[in-house]
Amino acid sequence: MKKYIDATPDSGKQFYQSFNGKGEITMLNLLKFKEKADYSDMAHLRPEQEISGEEAYQLYLDSTLPPLQEAGSEILYFGKGRDFLIGPETEKWDAILLVKHQSVKKFMEFAQNEDYLKHAGHRTAALEDSRLLPTTEVKNEL
Repeated sequence: MKKYIDATPDSGKQFYQSFNGKGEITMLNLLKFKEKADYSDMAHLRPEQEISGEEAYQLYLDSTLPPLQEAGSEILYFGKGRDFLIGPETEKWDAILLVKHQSVKKFMEFAQNEDYLKHAGHRTAALEDSRLLPTTEVKNEL
């Protein structure tokens, strides 16, 4: 089964073209952690002791918060995943993260921030699989 950790150039281009200029976006992250974090290609980030994927993701969140806030973005929700009430029994996610960004431009500033990029490897070391779904709010005008 194919795993998804990073955006492809095509999906990044489509995201930018589809959502740019649409105002705030909220990113839905579905996260599946590795049992043990894999820092094999990131010696500069590797902790002294072996840690779980979940612990590595917490390191990622801790280091991500300052550049995220600097870009005017915020974490709306971070929680543990459970079995679906409606959905495939075989699909399991360890955690759900919702992050609101003021705009695509602000999201791109965050994603290219040097401080963010220095520590983004914790995310790669942590994740077995993921999904990232950009969303925009639908405002009913009644």
